Amino acid sequence: QVQLLESGGGSVAPGTSLRLSCTVSGWTGRPYCMGWFLQVPGEAREGVAALHHVGVTLYADSVKGRFTISRDKSIESLYLRMDALKPEDTAIYYCAAFQGSISYSQLLRPDPYKIWGQGTQVTVSS
Repeated sequence: QVQLLESGGGSVAPGTSLRLSCTVSGWTGRPYCMGWFLQVPGEAREGVAALHHVGVTLYADSVKGRFTISRDKSIESLYLRMDALKPEDTAIYYCAAFQGSISYSQLLRPDPYKIWGQGTQVTVSS
């Protein structure tokens, strides 16, 4: 059974950086797409960054140039490097995975993803 575990969240000042990690366990070896999503209480979950199994990356407009998604296949981990953090980046961040292929137009939508981590809180405040 595939499981995802996020870590690396915390409380930081505006303009600083964080790196979120997502550790994958129980993987079957099939190709997969992965993504980072955020959710603010009372609002819908939304895509932040996604990585297709062929290597294509997509970012939400709000984080382009500030966030970087990457994967280390040797240790089955997904990362989200977040630079120049803003107060509006405050949210719970979730790692998600889909075994197989997702169309590029769907990569930043939460609907296709079947496997989710428990989330990690990121708070950006002065």
